[in-house]
Amino acid sequence: MSSTSASFVQIRFDDLQFFENCGGGSFGSVYRARWISQDKEVAVKKLLKIEKEAEILSVLSHKNIIQFYGAVIEPPNYGIVTEYASAGSLFDYINSNKSEEMDMDHIMTWATDIAKGMHYLHMEAPVKVIHRDLKSRNVVIAADGVLKICDFGASRFHSHTTHMSLVGTFPWMAPEVIQSLPVSETCDTYSYGVVLWEMLTREVPFKGLEGLQVAWLVVEKNERLTIPSSCPRSFAELMHQCWDADSKKRPSFKQIISILESMSNDSNLPDQCNSFLHNKAEWRCEIEATLERLKKLERDLSFKEQELKERERRLKMWEQKLTEQSNTPLLPSFDICAWTEEDVFFWMQQLTRKGDSSGEMSIYASLFKEHHITGKRLLLLEEEDLKDMGIVSRGHIIHLKTAIEKLTHDYLNLFHFPPLIKASGAEENIEKVVNLELVFGYHLKPGNGPKDCKWKMYMEMDGDEIAITYIKDVTFNTNLPDVEILKMTKPPFVMEKWIVGIEEHQSVECVITYESDVRAPKTTRHIQAICWSKVKAQDEVETVQLMIQTSLPNSEGTSRSRSDS
Repeated sequence: MSSTSASFVQIRFDDLQFFENCGGGSFGSVYRARWISQDKEVAVKKLLKIEKEAEILSVLSHKNIIQFYGAVIEPPNYGIVTEYASAGSLFDYINSNKSEEMDMDHIMTWATDIAKGMHYLHMEAPVKVIHRDLKSRNVVIAADGVLKICDFGASRFHSHTTHMSLVGTFPWMAPEVIQSLPVSETCDTYSYGVVLWEMLTREVPFKGLEGLQVAWLVVEKNERLTIPSSCPRSFAELMHQCWDADSKKRPSFKQIISILESMSNDSNLPDQCNSFLHNKAEWRCEIEATLERLKKLERDLSFKEQELKERERRLKMWEQKLTEQSNTPLLPSFDICAWTEEDVFFWMQQLTRKGDSSGEMSIYASLFKEHHITGKRLLLLEEEDLKDMGIVSRGHIIHLKTAIEKLTHDYLNLFHFPPLIKASGAEENIEKVVNLELVFGYHLKPGNGPKDCKWKMYMEMDGDEIAITYIKDVTFNTNLPDVEILKMTKPPFVMEKWIVGIEEHQSVECVITYESDVRAPKTTRHIQAICWSKVKAQDEVETVQLMIQTSLPNSEGTSRSRSDS
């Protein structure tokens, strides 16, 4: 372990023992690990390279900000090492059965934790930091119940720029961030209001709506999350203030802390709040009614026309962004499938020049040209294809695959907007294919052997968060006589209780049932073998191709599936 010139501690990769994946942050996956030399449980966020996140974390110190220990800088192994929050994310807690225990004291304590952490970032840190991606997934719960803000992959030192690129997650993003307009720290205030709404309602914001739909509704229609009519007035007013379209009218976190203190002195508020929390069945219909109304807007012809305008605006936005950011390769054109071999050569020259300080990747542009790689072939390249071309470095393959995936995600989808609604009387059925990556594994406390170990199975998803809306329920069956069959309708999909001991040939049957608009398959089945080992077993990944039935409406306004967006 040694200090680096970057003012943070460098941790050796072989000084870390990795365990299960804890989830994904901005631009990286997060794992639970043990820092061997310090005998400390930590979280490690694996990255393709160390950039601003380590620089930001290294200057921060506050009880409501995740504690930074150091970074791994051993090509191709890069990572951020922080304290491990054993109780998981706020999002997971809110969407678990545990959240039913929440009362006003609980919410007020956690709301204050987040507000104090954000106030520190904006006003008390050595340099002002705008988080830009504050959401319940990026707030974790420490063992002592204190909330800590994490994942600074999308953050910016305020002194560096006030123009923000399109990062973050749409349901939590302020209108000015969605539009890539100049922003101030109150863009985080908007996101805070959404997190407060999550704690009060224990619901997923804008559930079932896809990213661009939410962006259009928030910016163009000035829509906001539904605050149930029975929500205590002081909470409702605070959320309304946080979501003001005029960013200058939103409260600072210093003001929010003061508002929360005043609320805690209101003797009538606890009864009002707890009554609201415990009567969810009475007001949940208000949120569902709003979601149905917003989905109906999607059937409006003007909405489809607006999507085309949004497409053109985003194309211009990306073009401007690419000319401003020196670390992003310029594109010969936005229609990648039309790229010639020369276009790919031009793109590869920029990519390898800017992503390779050693110069080892400089030959790849010519290599791609020798293999006659066009834009269409570029988007189809897999890891084995890169190896067949003679690229052997694992780090280089990851760098190239990430760049190609970024092309597909950021640009290619702009050319696949849905057609405008046809004004015919007949309903037209079309199908949409969604690839769902399911990750199966099990947590294991090894104990002294198979007889006294403890384990429980889990299922996670990798990829677009909207994919979770196609899953109706997940069932785990251990086939053990004293263990009940467990069915879950919302994440996290993990067995609630630890199973003691592993029987010979032990396995768990996992059955996933899909929603009605999934034409095929209706269900999928996975058998997970449970084996004792001193180290965690490798997760198993299965790709399921879902055929989504989508109906375009007739002239009378026949309803459409949520998946056509």
